[in-house]
Formats: sequence, structure tokens, C-alpha cells
Amino acid sequence: MGPRDGGQLTMGFWILKTEPSSYSFDRLVQEKTAVWDGVTNPVALKNIRAMQKGDAVMVYHTGDEKAVVGIARALGPAYPDPNKDNPRLVVVDLEPIKALPRPVTLKEIKASPKFTGWDLVRLPRLSVMSVSADHWNEVEKMARS
Repeated sequence: MGPRDGGQLTMGFWILKTEPSSYSFDRLVQEKTAVWDGVTNPVALKNIRAMQKGDAVMVYHTGDEKAVVGIARALGPAYPDPNKDNPRLVVVDLEPIKALPRPVTLKEIKASPKFTGWDLVRLPRLSVMSVSADHWNEVEKMARS
């Protein structure tokens, strides 16, 4: 599902963080679709607003796990949260694509010089962030090793 070398990148790549005890990737798989809500940080909301239909999403479990665990896809662009009275709060609909062959931990990511400067390493509290094609490919490669 990752970006391919030499081709034009036509979709965005993102990481969405979640506390697995609140909402896990396994639950997304069971439910088949989900409204990704609860984001209030202005930078994270800006990132959700930039999402488009078909964008690829890595789901990252926070808490004790601290690992990228699965791949999902945005089913459409962001839209105002129907359960909130604030148009600045937006949500996005997701569908699961696949669990990674094995979780890729934050510890592994931090240990690799390929991820120096990546928001996942630099901004640990940001819940929605973009992923470059190179970082996406590297995380998928690590998940297969």
C-alpha cells in the first residue's frame, strides 16, 4: 500500500495516534469503518483538514505500546464533527487496510538515523502528522524484518 519509487505521489500519507485502550487498530478492523474524532490540537486539526479520500494512514498506538501497528485509508475528506457545536473540530472516516506484519516501535524509529527530524520523533504529543514517502516506505520495510 506504500508509495512506489519513480511514480507520481497522488495521495497523502499520515500517522494517526490513538490510545489502544480507547480505540485500537483491532477495533477498527472489527468495525470495518470508523469516524476518527476527538482531535482538538490546532496543528493536528490542520493536518486532518488536509486529508483527502484515498490517503493512506498509519495507525500508531500510544501508551505502553508506542508503535505503528496498522494501515488504514481515508474514505473521504475531513468534515465538521457532527457531534460538536464547533465547526473548527473536524473528523475523517477511515477503513482498515491491514495490520503490519509486526509493530514498529518508537524505540526502533528513534534508533534509526533515517528518522532524524521526523515529527513522530520531534513532536511526541502531536496526534496527527504527515509522513513522507521515504519514512512510509522505511516503516513498512521495518515491519517486514
